[in-house]
Amino acid sequence: LLNDIKNHESNPLFIYASSSSVYGKNKKIPFNENDELNNIISPYALSKKMCEDIVSLYCKNGLRAIGLRFFTVYGPGCRPDMAVYKFINNIYNGKPITMFGDGTMQRDFTYITDIIDGILSCIKLKLSENEHRIYNLGNNTPIELKHFISLCENTIGKKANIINKEIPEGDVPITY
Repeated sequence: LLNDIKNHESNPLFIYASSSSVYGKNKKIPFNENDELNNIISPYALSKKMCEDIVSLYCKNGLRAIGLRFFTVYGPGCRPDMAVYKFINNIYNGKPITMFGDGTMQRDFTYITDIIDGILSCIKLKLSENEHRIYNLGNNTPIELKHFISLCENTIGKKANIINKEIPEGDVPITY
């Protein structure tokens, strides 16, 4: 893919998806693109960070690139295994949902059209040769899981059948 992009024009722009997961258990909130990424706690987050590093290497050899760190994307067209879809679908159909921990973990849910707007804005940016930028694409308003569940219940008009489980290894307390 990178060879195809490089052959397409003399100074190509490559835009790719990363993840807020790269921040791991950072204590500094809200996250900033310049934060050190030394608190990664999951293989998924590490794979995203490795992709960022590989793109940085390509940028030293002529590529221009923008990495976008997405924060919990939801909305039409998003994967059906994501929390928003699963919770609403399960509550509506009377099936149980899983709440990890005590419900105080927080996520910065970002609507799909905001992500699309961010991607389209990047296309217009003028980057220097060999430049690699990274941007966070989030909502800037994290909410607690238990509040999120109550919003889903209010939307559907039904109480959720909640199964409590321990927080999975590698899950972070907040994205922001």
